[in-house]
Amino acid sequence: MASTLDGEAAIERLALAMIACTLPKAQWTHEAHFALALWLARHRHELTAPDALRALITRYNMATGTANSDTSGYHHTITRASMRGVRAQLDVAGERASLDEILKGLMASPLGRADWLLAYWSRDVLFGVAARRTWVEPDLAPLPW
Repeated sequence: MASTLDGEAAIERLALAMIACTLPKAQWTHEAHFALALWLARHRHELTAPDALRALITRYNMATGTANSDTSGYHHTITRASMRGVRAQLDVAGERASLDEILKGLMASPLGRADWLLAYWSRDVLFGVAARRTWVEPDLAPLPW
């Protein structure tokens, strides 16, 4: 999947709007999740801790009318796995690489596919209540990072 966010400023605007709970729900896409994660990891590291991310995403979901339940909204395992992928991408790219270029590479990689996690978790485990509430280790293959 190609990146649709063009430039560092677009990524920052998206991140700040999500944090402020003003990002329209329609713009909270797979790519937007990764753009936010990249921006947070680079600029607001304190918000990348699991509890901080949970609070941020849960608050955003509530503001946009998305229920945080056993079947909807915040998903802890997906969030933590995605952050591990983001950190790996940042480590490989280095501090001087632009978030725009990192996001483009990430979206062109297997992580750019919405179903990328199903290479590591079975559907039943990944979308079960336990994985939504807490970290659940992959049951098919270990994450590469």
